[in-house]
Amino acid sequence: MAAILLLYLFNYEYILRAIQVTYFTGHTTAYIEDYPEFENRKIGDGTPQPWPKHKNYNRAEASPVLQELNSELETVAFLIFKNDSIWYEDYNDDYGPDSKSNSFSMAKSIVSALLGKAINEGKLKSLKQPVSDFYPQFDSRLSVGDLASMSSGLNWEENYYSPFSMTARAYFGENIREQILNLKVTEAPGEEWEYLSGNTQLLAMVLEKATGKQLSVYLSESFWQPMGMETDALWQLDSEESGMEKAYCCIASNARDFARFGKLFKNFGKWDGQQLLDSSYVATSIQPRFEETPHYGYGFWLEKYRDKEIFYMRGILGQYVIVIPEDNLIIVRLGRKKMDKTEGSEHSNDFYAYIDEAYRMVEKR
Repeated sequence: MAAILLLYLFNYEYILRAIQVTYFTGHTTAYIEDYPEFENRKIGDGTPQPWPKHKNYNRAEASPVLQELNSELETVAFLIFKNDSIWYEDYNDDYGPDSKSNSFSMAKSIVSALLGKAINEGKLKSLKQPVSDFYPQFDSRLSVGDLASMSSGLNWEENYYSPFSMTARAYFGENIREQILNLKVTEAPGEEWEYLSGNTQLLAMVLEKATGKQLSVYLSESFWQPMGMETDALWQLDSEESGMEKAYCCIASNARDFARFGKLFKNFGKWDGQQLLDSSYVATSIQPRFEETPHYGYGFWLEKYRDKEIFYMRGILGQYVIVIPEDNLIIVRLGRKKMDKTEGSEHSNDFYAYIDEAYRMVEKR
């Protein structure tokens, strides 16, 4: 009882919720099926536009290496799209095409898409628009582009495993707006890359003000409906009372629908003849902002591998939408575990393994 009182006294009461959501359900951290444990807001779908199936749909077999990888890392969905058709899909552990799974930080790429949409619609002026136009307490040098490109200079600490971290408070706390508005710019914005989830959350708060809409509603109108998502989705909220989407993470959807954002950016913002995003914004998003950190653009991770330019959406525990424009390929992997990174690399070893095994399958046909 004394320990619980101390948590409340020092404003760490969210840790009790964290224990209930994780340890009491047999986990040690957030997990892909945790969305029912939180308040959610629906992202409404429109008229479904099912993915076409490739003429060689599921004719290839997963290699022994891929089978072992998927088993060890508890992959629940592995899909390959070729020429904008489903070429291969495999599900495990009772998952299927409509099964919802937590996007985790893949949501950051989706928020980047919303930023581009808001600029297209004139709700925001450009990537250079100051955050202080909407939240005057922030340094006037800080721009929305700095937030999207992870160069804000904010005093956020990115830590996924300490229960006392800012990230843990954001995930399990009940007022994320208040938490974000307590941040300060402590380094010069727009000069150096540092991955901070608080950047995306503040960007979402700007979008909320600029559009006058809840983030889930804006996402539904801007992309979920026009892109013909096959099912509606859920976006986790900090609490019913606060009602703010956890924008840096936590969209519960399925592999097929996550893949649509890969297709949208691969095709430079065009969806079935309709230009949903300005092509120049897309081009900027999937190129590095800083020469010193070529692995990140505006909401997307970047890599050159197998002599191919690759951009991808990424979430903790190995959630991926990997796009290889040169070969018109999209690889989607959802699951419960990932590999470590090789020292000096910004990309986990399983990221490379999924690409290698996808090519091994495709090149056999």
